[in-house]
Amino acid sequence: MADFIPPAANTASPFADMRGHHVAVRTPELETAKRWYVETLDFRVVAEWDYADEQLAYLAPATDDHFYIEILGGGEPAPREVRPYTDLASSLAYAGYHHFCLSVDSVDRTVARLRERGVTIVTEPFELPAISRRLAFFRDPFGNLIELAEVLA
Repeated sequence: MADFIPPAANTASPFADMRGHHVAVRTPELETAKRWYVETLDFRVVAEWDYADEQLAYLAPATDDHFYIEILGGGEPAPREVRPYTDLASSLAYAGYHHFCLSVDSVDRTVARLRERGVTIVTEPFELPAISRRLAFFRDPFGNLIELAEVLA
């Protein structure tokens, strides 16, 4: 099954210059989050700065210089909604932000490596033919869902 083909780019749009850049994750502990992404997922720290009573950091995947996770740490974020994701179906009961996605060459190999590092796998690998992808979901220590996506041949 081939990769899906997106519609033609709309170069006439007044927003033609928009590109994805980062997703932000709010946590009370920058260092804990930063350490997890660096030690568990091999992300790199790109930049760090302060804003009011928060500490922030951009983290990038091991070889991707075009997508960042922005960690918003410090202060006392409230209210804190607890989302007890035990599988993908239970996660769909919540409105709003759901997950971010990382492309990988092999979902199965990546899931095996994540397990070796003690990561909680929320949804085992499965195929979604409508988008020609093999997917899996895991979560960070704060419960944020992360999707893995492999393009099917």
